[in-house]
Amino acid sequence: MLWSRFAITLVAGAAVALALMLAVIYLIDPYDTGRSPVFSQAGMRALAPAMGNASRGRNPAFNAMIVGNSRIQLISPERLKKATGLDFVQMSVPGSGPSEQFALIEWFLRHRKELAKALLVSVDELWCTSDPALPSERPFPFWLYAAGAGEYARGLLRWEVLEEVPPRLAYLLGLSAERSRPDGYWDYDAEYTQRGNRMAATRHQELEAKPYANAPHYDRDPHTGTQAFPAADRIGAVAASLPDDTALILVVPPLYINALPPGGTEQAFRLQACKAALTGAVQKRHARTAVVDWRVDRPEIRNPAWFFDTIHYRQAIAQAIEAEIAQALWKLP
Repeated sequence: MLWSRFAITLVAGAAVALALMLAVIYLIDPYDTGRSPVFSQAGMRALAPAMGNASRGRNPAFNAMIVGNSRIQLISPERLKKATGLDFVQMSVPGSGPSEQFALIEWFLRHRKELAKALLVSVDELWCTSDPALPSERPFPFWLYAAGAGEYARGLLRWEVLEEVPPRLAYLLGLSAERSRPDGYWDYDAEYTQRGNRMAATRHQELEAKPYANAPHYDRDPHTGTQAFPAADRIGAVAASLPDDTALILVVPPLYINALPPGGTEQAFRLQACKAALTGAVQKRHARTAVVDWRVDRPEIRNPAWFFDTIHYRQAIAQAIEAEIAQALWKLP
């Protein structure tokens, strides 16, 4: 009897302690999600984009977003603001796919539905999957961007969250001024250049490889009428939900010429079908849409000096893409 009472008391005490700890963490709001009724001071220390974007995405200073993976990371919010007058926040997450990017889009819109002026969404081959689950290739904190408080609270029960409590408290109490760049921009050009110089031979081999050299050619799409792209339906739903004056720009990021599927190959047909599905899905449901397509053969993608590898380009191309984005925005009705 005594042991059973002791066990019940111990379990109850642990449950109360856990609840109190969770309540404190919730109030401190270690990732600056804006959910705390006590602390609302915006700003975060430097964190991985998947975590830091919770703060950036709810920051009212921004009325436009850039979302995607590392293939859109080099697009500069500052340069786009000079060209368009819009306050962009860079919310790309390296290694992410459409599931993660939809979570970020929903988070951004949830905090400024009627105030969002532009969504800039990078769509690559990960958006061309036929799997309706849109599976993620890497871990992502979906709980951090959940609409429900319960899912978010359960997500806080992690060791890495506890590690963020002291630096967040130090920031809130004015003991530390450390803060990541509010617009989320990271110019990795210098870092990649150093890596490229150290691995020049490997880089050269990768760029010069021709993966489609022996790919069979077809006169027409061998899968006509059988290709499904669930991500197109999802982005179409996002387009339909936007206010009339919000711009939606899809950016198809470039590949180095040797990695671009040649016309007539199965991969090229699928790429074209995917781009058509994504374009049609947004244009049918929202008037202010445009597509900036760089996954085509053009002079810029033939210059190996402008690529770190087959999928990551340098500043020269980034700025050319930005110019086309700005032009597309200005042309919208």
